[in-house]
Amino acid sequence: MTIILETKRLLLRRFVLPDLDDLFQFYSDPDVIKYIPDAPRSYGEAKEELEWFLNGHPTFPELGLWATIDKETGQFIGRCGLLPWTIDGQHEVEVAFALSKAYWGQGLATEAAQALVHYGFEHLGLSRLICLIDHDNEGSIKVASKVGMKFEKESKDEYGPFLVYAINK
Repeated sequence: MTIILETKRLLLRRFVLPDLDDLFQFYSDPDVIKYIPDAPRSYGEAKEELEWFLNGHPTFPELGLWATIDKETGQFIGRCGLLPWTIDGQHEVEVAFALSKAYWGQGLATEAAQALVHYGFEHLGLSRLICLIDHDNEGSIKVASKVGMKFEKESKDEYGPFLVYAINK
């Protein structure tokens, strides 16, 4: 089990096959996936996503979505990570965070996002990071702002419009 990074309250580690039931349960909450347009909608799709990220992103193995674990309980509470995208012709790396509803409002998404920004800049040598956020997702806008990101522009893809928040090292 490969730990990617650790915060005061969280462990972010590579997915392992036994995470599948927890991952599917996580994606089964309509409130959790409300702002994740490409979220898996079935057990099979959750399995595909988990397998896709088992060893990091297939093209960029240092990036990926990682199982997010509550250190105190050992409980799977979401998935966070760094994802490669091409937006308006520019290669970008997204700070991605999503936690189970029971863990909202405790500062954990901000804790994870801050750790991901630090990891991206200090360990991976990235010079810029972004968040892709639905216009109505006030929680994620607050998290992006708390970690120093600023609104940059509106964009859209096959899933619809979104806001781009960005931070440079």
